[in-house]
Amino acid sequence: MAPWKPFPHAGEYAFNVASVRQRWARLHAGDAEPLPGNDDVLAAWALFHSGEFQRAFKAGLRAGVEGVTVANKAACIYANYLESREKDRLVLFLESAERARELAIQQPTNPNAWFWQAYALGRYSQGISVARALAQGLGQRVKDALERTIELQPQHADAHIALGTFHAEVIDKVGSLIGGMTYGARKETGLKMFANALALNPESAMAKLEYARGLVMLEGQPDHPEATRLYQQAAAITPMDAKERLDRDLARAELQD
Repeated sequence: MAPWKPFPHAGEYAFNVASVRQRWARLHAGDAEPLPGNDDVLAAWALFHSGEFQRAFKAGLRAGVEGVTVANKAACIYANYLESREKDRLVLFLESAERARELAIQQPTNPNAWFWQAYALGRYSQGISVARALAQGLGQRVKDALERTIELQPQHADAHIALGTFHAEVIDKVGSLIGGMTYGARKETGLKMFANALALNPESAMAKLEYARGLVMLEGQPDHPEATRLYQQAAAITPMDAKERLDRDLARAELQD
């Protein structure tokens, strides 16, 4: 495996097994991942929260089935935020989706097995174009996996965000009529999902970012005042870990555009 690009703020978020365990509820307010009982898995999560994404990925895989979720999250977050080579990004997403699919076969009631399938396929779809992905049937796979995630874990804020994004992007690309008839995408459902996510995880910069983007797509108003307010809130958070820092930096960059 080629070396991944480093987290640009290396050393600013230093976690170990003890500190991850202590802050688990706050760190995982978005994905509702249960606290692992295995210290090897917790060590992989400590690497993830510190921004050591490739090391977290490898450590997760070494930990076996219990470490698949942290491996998938490390690969997907790295690919989404830091990997600039499009071919490599798409490979990381497809590999993560396949690992998550296999995990869901082994553990069908594991919400994050379904969620990381959806996240990885959703980001892959954005990479190849949403319209092309819809034509390949990926949209329905994403929607089904997210709905399954929420069915299994209604408190999964990140799944609510992603499902809101699904509805917004489908409507943005194919319109409300075709989006509703063909893909079950509805504006009111998308807005509800975003609102649910913020209610479940009000400190999430990612929820605010995606809600802002979704508002722009669903309302067709690039300077939507509520979207601007959400961007500003995301840009003002105090990050707890490396992932939150990436979200905050992205919000600040988008405000400057």
